[in-house]
Amino acid sequence: MTTPHVVVVMGVAGTGKTTIGPLLADRLGVPYAEGDDFHPEANIAKMTAGTPLTDDDRWPWLDAIGAWAHGRAGLGGVVSSSALKRSYRDRLRAAAPDVVFVHLTGDRKLIEDRMAHRRGHFMPTALLDSQFATLQPLQADETGVAVDVAGSPDEITDRAVTALDGLAR
Repeated sequence: MTTPHVVVVMGVAGTGKTTIGPLLADRLGVPYAEGDDFHPEANIAKMTAGTPLTDDDRWPWLDAIGAWAHGRAGLGGVVSSSALKRSYRDRLRAAAPDVVFVHLTGDRKLIEDRMAHRRGHFMPTALLDSQFATLQPLQADETGVAVDVAGSPDEITDRAVTALDGLAR
């Protein structure tokens, strides 16, 4: 299966964007870009210190992701981005109008447990509450699908591919 669309794998921290994104890209036969790599150092420092980012902190990051997505228009790609607010997704769509969102969703307790067991990531579990408070799920007029994160990475990726296939029809 291949896609000419750019898929943004979104969700709160700990849902598995960095795990599912590359698996999904592989299944779709397109390149993957890690959204965290687009953050300026100042953003990473704030999050590492447990300080939530402001919208002003996020705009340059979203613009960089949007520029990557724009460059992949018609070629396809997968990029991770929390894209928690509608305004953030609108900003991504302004740069790349045909992006499709895969919203990784799940039980807060499961997500917190996964965050507590991951190694080498700058996002502390303490910021999970602010992530859930900020989250605005996809709305009916946004092109995308919600995918539950219970189960193995392969099961989650299978659900995402099936949901995207259904969306394409």
